[in-house]
Amino acid sequence: MGRSRYKIVDPVLPHFVTCTVLHWIPIFTRPATVEIVLESLRFLQSEGLKIYAYVVLENHLHMVVQSSNLNRDMARFKSYTSRQLLAYLAEHNARRFLDQLVFYKKAHKSDRQYQFWQEGFHPEWIENDVMMRQKIEYIHQNPVERGYVDLAEHWRYSSARDYSGVGGLIEVVRVW
Repeated sequence: MGRSRYKIVDPVLPHFVTCTVLHWIPIFTRPATVEIVLESLRFLQSEGLKIYAYVVLENHLHMVVQSSNLNRDMARFKSYTSRQLLAYLAEHNARRFLDQLVFYKKAHKSDRQYQFWQEGFHPEWIENDVMMRQKIEYIHQNPVERGYVDLAEHWRYSSARDYSGVGGLIEVVRVW
């Protein structure tokens, strides 16, 4: 799981997680880069990952997720998306971003040219319904708090659309 101080309490319980692009570089500003993230999540859902809520912003994402092996699924998610996103950046000659991913790479990551994600995913166990509602509200209000939209359901890359009755881009589990 990397060097994070956060730990998964019980892998079969829902957890709030955060994945951040190295040095908060704004990679998710194009639909194609966000689609790589969503494609990976859809695949993991087909293998048992439950997503209760999510939001993808320009340089990080938050989710409430659950699976039989959350460490493994998050490692698979970060590994796949980093490979695909680096390939996308190279294909589109995004030198500035690629140079930053080299420059900010941690010294101990000597086995690779780039580091895409910050280490860890900061899992926080969802202990009860109150905490679940609080985390989902936090996730959905993130784009509103940043001033990107006036209403949470207007953010395309969020499960707020599902919770407001409008279809979202990936399925979410709304019963816990």
